[in-house]
Amino acid sequence: MALEFASLLALAAGPASPANLPAQPAGPTLLETAAKALFPVVAYIALAPVLWFFFRRTWRELDVMAHEHQKKTLAEGRYDYRPAVLFVITALVLTLQEYYGGRDFYERHIRPALRDLEIDGVTWVNLRRYNELYGYGWWAFTRVFGYIGVPMIVWKIVFRKDSLLDMGLRIRGFLKHAWIYLLCLAVVLPAVVIVSRAPDFGTYYPFYKLSSRSWFDLMVWEAMYFAQFFALEVFFRGFWLSGLRTTLGSGAIFAMCVPYCMIHYGKPYLEAAGAVVAGIALGSLAMRTKSIYSGFLVHVTVALLMDLLALSHRNALPTSFWGG
Repeated sequence: MALEFASLLALAAGPASPANLPAQPAGPTLLETAAKALFPVVAYIALAPVLWFFFRRTWRELDVMAHEHQKKTLAEGRYDYRPAVLFVITALVLTLQEYYGGRDFYERHIRPALRDLEIDGVTWVNLRRYNELYGYGWWAFTRVFGYIGVPMIVWKIVFRKDSLLDMGLRIRGFLKHAWIYLLCLAVVLPAVVIVSRAPDFGTYYPFYKLSSRSWFDLMVWEAMYFAQFFALEVFFRGFWLSGLRTTLGSGAIFAMCVPYCMIHYGKPYLEAAGAVVAGIALGSLAMRTKSIYSGFLVHVTVALLMDLLALSHRNALPTSFWGG
């Protein structure tokens, strides 16, 4: 608004000239841009020995298991269809989400249907107040159904003998590995606090921009946000690794990092680049604990903190439950 007002004053003063043109904000220098672009490479090199130290035994166990499985499969003259089915499901799910799980589809198809319900007197529909929240509800639904519903249904039809609980969904033994969850938080949370001071952080989070209107808005948003994180963990750390570990061994973890990084495109650069390390660490953790729950808890804890820090830095935390 201030820049627009300055432009109007300049026009009123007379023809544009270097003296009365509004000053353009200085952008990062080439050196600063290069440093930001190359920082993930330095971080990968620095973190590689740490990841190797913590997970080398898990990676080797996966490779041995995959070797034995492949040797047995070849000896029996069989073919393992799991990688083919999994990659096709992944391509289909991510493509459907890209084209039908976003705001455009919601505005063209879901919003008109909600408007008809509102006209018919359905009391829980209030487009004027909650249209943006409904849009994110559609986004969360497509993630949950796409990441859990589609792969689980198709997998059970094709591989009837496989137990879906083996996709990291068993709770047994979770407390035994709780210390790993706490260790991850001890490493990640200070970094989140530091990154939260970045200029683009406060304007990017939370995704739902009306979260500051009321605690109700914030709580409903976080519930949907958490649900899609759970679905994401089931898909990438459960479905993906369970389906590929007997074929690719530890390579399944690194293969999973490719689509996992790509779904972060559009977010801040360092967050997308950090998804590679997060994918390796969370994937290795899921294989070590045979559970997705530690990764899920790390994800939602960090996500909640990021939203709260962003709101706090803008002095925009809700002040009432329902809002005005």
